[in-house]
Amino acid sequence: MKNDTTALLIIDMQKGSFTEITPRFDADGVVTRINELSSIARDLDVPVICIQHDGTGTGEFEKNSSEWENLDALLIEPSDILIDKYANDVFYKSNLQNTLSKLAISQLLITGCATDFCVESTVQSALTKEYDVIVVEDGHTTGDRPHMTAGEVIKHYNWVWQHMIPTQGKVSVAKTDWIKNRWLQST
Repeated sequence: MKNDTTALLIIDMQKGSFTEITPRFDADGVVTRINELSSIARDLDVPVICIQHDGTGTGEFEKNSSEWENLDALLIEPSDILIDKYANDVFYKSNLQNTLSKLAISQLLITGCATDFCVESTVQSALTKEYDVIVVEDGHTTGDRPHMTAGEVIKHYNWVWQHMIPTQGKVSVAKTDWIKNRWLQST
């Protein structure tokens, strides 16, 4: 993992996605692990890119509303890059691609919510754009679905990403502790 070409993406860790009506699997643990990774990333000058869904005009996740805001427990620093997204795929009509190009990023560490929607869409899109992707195995979350528990959904997608043959880029899945150890060994 080359720190100078890596960026950490934090997708949709917003108040509107973490409510009593929409509980998320291991939410506190995921936030803690994202905070750990982002802290180390900042120390290593790895860009931390925080992505927020902007649903302006839809009545949900309206920009600057409380549901649009990031979780209070998610530690965001002034040096972090904030990007609005408008669809499940973070790259769609956002500034992400331009930002990554300016920073000469070739590898993405992906975290966030929701595993089976925005995280999955972004992983697939990043691969077609020839990024190397590391999905943080214990750094993404979702809610229960009619046919699967949230834990099963997360386990399923971690398995898919570990076994897929991408047409471009590379994809792997790694736990937070493994990533932290690799980063700390590089200092």
